[in-house]
Amino acid sequence: MKRGSRQDCCRIIGHSHSKRGREYLPALILVLLLLAAASSGCSGTDRLEAASIDATFTGYEDLPVQVNPAVEPYAVKPDMGNITNKDMFELSPAAKNLLIKNGFVVVPNKYEKEFFSLYERNRYEPVPLFITTDSVLHNYHLFFDHLLRVVETEKLAPELKELNKSMLNQAQKQYKDLQGTIWENAARRNVGFFAVACKLVDPDEAIPSLVKNEVEKELDLIENHQGIAVSPLMNIGGNDELSGAFQEDYSQYVPRGHYDKTDSLKAYFKSMMWYGRLNFRFKSEDETRSALLITMALGKGENRRMWDDIYATTSFFVGKSDDISYAQIRETIDKIYGINADLQTVLSSPDKWNALLEAAGQLEPPSLNSIPVNAGTSQAERKEEIKGFRFMGQRFTIDASVFQRLVYREVGENSQGEQRMLPRGMDIPAAMGSAEAYAILQSMGETDYRNYPENMAEMKTYINSLSDETWTQNLYWNWLYALMPLIQEKPEGYPSFMRSQAWARKELNTYLGSWAELKHDTILYAKQVYAEAGGGGEQVDDRGYVEPNPYLYARLASLVKMTGDCLLERELLNERDKESLERMETLVTALKTISEKELANTPLTDEEYELIRSYGGQLEHFWIDALSDEGVDHRSAANDRPAALVGDVATDPNGQVLEEATGRVFNIYAVVPVDGKLRIAVGGVYSYYEFPWPLSDRLTDAKWHKMLDDGQAPPQPEWTKSFIAE
Repeated sequence: MKRGSRQDCCRIIGHSHSKRGREYLPALILVLLLLAAASSGCSGTDRLEAASIDATFTGYEDLPVQVNPAVEPYAVKPDMGNITNKDMFELSPAAKNLLIKNGFVVVPNKYEKEFFSLYERNRYEPVPLFITTDSVLHNYHLFFDHLLRVVETEKLAPELKELNKSMLNQAQKQYKDLQGTIWENAARRNVGFFAVACKLVDPDEAIPSLVKNEVEKELDLIENHQGIAVSPLMNIGGNDELSGAFQEDYSQYVPRGHYDKTDSLKAYFKSMMWYGRLNFRFKSEDETRSALLITMALGKGENRRMWDDIYATTSFFVGKSDDISYAQIRETIDKIYGINADLQTVLSSPDKWNALLEAAGQLEPPSLNSIPVNAGTSQAERKEEIKGFRFMGQRFTIDASVFQRLVYREVGENSQGEQRMLPRGMDIPAAMGSAEAYAILQSMGETDYRNYPENMAEMKTYINSLSDETWTQNLYWNWLYALMPLIQEKPEGYPSFMRSQAWARKELNTYLGSWAELKHDTILYAKQVYAEAGGGGEQVDDRGYVEPNPYLYARLASLVKMTGDCLLERELLNERDKESLERMETLVTALKTISEKELANTPLTDEEYELIRSYGGQLEHFWIDALSDEGVDHRSAANDRPAALVGDVATDPNGQVLEEATGRVFNIYAVVPVDGKLRIAVGGVYSYYEFPWPLSDRLTDAKWHKMLDDGQAPPQPEWTKSFIAE
């Protein structure tokens, strides 16, 4: 793909309907069609036109990679006699054994809280550094999280506050006009709906008296965030027998990810979570009336523009909504009642209401189930339960779709009669094509569930067919695209330490560590899957080595450039962040070049070795820049801002969530060839954790940091023992 103009690249967050954008639309449509086929029918085609944005953008350019791997095979002697600097490091017997066996070893580190501090040891104790893909990916996470945080704080949160107030005002006007009609209850529900959103953002906002009781109860449930309960607001006026009571999972309202840092972000999180999760179900006539009224109100004044600003910007970061929203309802109204029909037209044409209900019922349901659904619900009933309108629906992601296909009831019971209520992080790289990931899942008994192998095979086939345009449609998908070289088998000509099963598992550790950061950063927007209920001194040769994965560096450099170009075009990037992203792109591109030279046995220049030596200092500058909005201006803050993070990625409504986390930065020692001789180089890698946790206590970063400090972290996955020394 060629790089387009900045105008082209930012169509994902703009308002154009270019012919070129429509050419790429079928690829994303196919995503939603296939992934939902087994459970809820076709999904998502109409929603792709929501928010007046194209399905992809043309700003991504593949950075060419020139690889001619020609590193001669080598092995570490049992006495390590062929390693020139073996006395530079003190390793335990267990670590030495793994180093000799695999050509590398990862050693736990209880004290290293950030990558830059590990690499900066070279300032005081010159040693060959090993620049890892882990450290580079972590650097991108820092800036992704920073940029999203700044955009939310400076632009989106203030605009959301104004939108909330304006929508509440319109809802109150509608209620006044509809009193005494069959629409009164739906209008009252909407007043409460927007009153809750207003109150979550601004505690001083007055609650309209007609919904004060329901709104206060709703706010109490959100504040206590204990779990699943019947919604007082959504069930206002009662429900007919067909609809049943509307239930919400209030544990989702715990601000986590970066949203627990400031009061402004906490408020923004809660209000956007409310908009993203509350579903006006089409199986309820009264809730459908609410959806129509909201659509009418959104078309008033500046409401649509403000909504579009928020939705389009967040779509660039994470992706499109998985739910039926404004565009589909507006189109349905126009089709039944006439173009640009207003509320008075609808009220004066009661004979057309059944036609609207029928048309709404024909709209395609979401691909992902993100609400509690009872175990006894049939597939058809689930389809109707989750089909509805959401004001600002959470987003469709490919990894959530993988999870959806691999939990109960998409997969049945295993040979012990157990249900797979929570997925595994390893499901994601396995679906992306990693044979080693699937082998690990087999050894864990995860593939024993009925239909699991078949569903996994379908996902692998489909994912393998996706085009580059689909993978580069937004930053979320593009991040996953950048990770894919980690799961590709390294052919002959790569360094020997990269051609073992242990290295394949280390690569999975890197993949899952970076994926955990992605899920953490996007926890507010990405839809979550629910199973169904049931310095100085002696001069030494410290020339280091870059982990040679040029394809990953190439994709990451392109992702970094795309990030900066599109945010700059929309005037969402300040000069300091622009310069930081440009420096990051330059650094990652240089690592790609060094990787290519290492694989081809081409000597590095003095400048390239100096880049490796100075890597820790560069990471420190990036780290400070990425935390500048939080007031960080010195490395001493690393103890309070560690790399470790946690995020819940799936929910078992019976009472548990799946937590994905990274912990301390672990040391990696790799035997690498420099000038035809072997040496040990040291770097940093993720420590990765996955564990179930009570739904009523979804973990924040602060709680996780305390668990790590107190030595209360759960054990790491069993499969990591092949490369981590005890």
